[in-house]
Amino acid sequence: MQNGAEVLAVDRSSKAIEELRQLEPSIEARIVDCTDEEALREAGILDMETVVVAISEPIEASITATLIAKDSEGSKVRRVIARATSDLHEKMLKRVGADRVVFPSRMQGERLGVELVRPNLMERLELDKHHSIEEIKVPGRFVGRSLRDLNLRKNFRVNVLAAGPAKELMVNPPASHVLQDGHVLVVMGLTDDLQELPKT
Repeated sequence: MQNGAEVLAVDRSSKAIEELRQLEPSIEARIVDCTDEEALREAGILDMETVVVAISEPIEASITATLIAKDSEGSKVRRVIARATSDLHEKMLKRVGADRVVFPSRMQGERLGVELVRPNLMERLELDKHHSIEEIKVPGRFVGRSLRDLNLRKNFRVNVLAAGPAKELMVNPPASHVLQDGHVLVVMGLTDDLQELPKT
């Protein structure tokens, strides 16, 4: 378990798996050919809710693994996040079903890990080691409720900086502001407290 999420890592390289086991003993790591549908099924990959295809080369392997995760019979995978090395690679991954494509040079692994655990997190600005400003999609349990009713400062120890549609944010919204589905919240506080906000 990592941050409350079950993590299963697979790689065809025994060396990579052994290094991961030593680095993160809590993660279940197995030697598996990611282009072999039956091997992935037996390993339990197709039973996961979210799959990250971190293979970048060869390109065919990442495309095949993405396709298997999304289209295999009985797959329970709801979301695939794949790693690309070029715009063309990104286009091909999306064509076979990738829900999100990231570039190693544009997103750090740590940021991606946070996003996996908190799918409603849109942006994060770290102010220092302990404080952050985050832009999040309004969680379902907040929809239709006013900021006064939610009292996020008291209940979650975070301050609301802005709220509303992503392109028309209202800075310092009044307590009477009612949160809507599809809108966003910009909040500030201790990073640990921000992580306690509802994820969906």
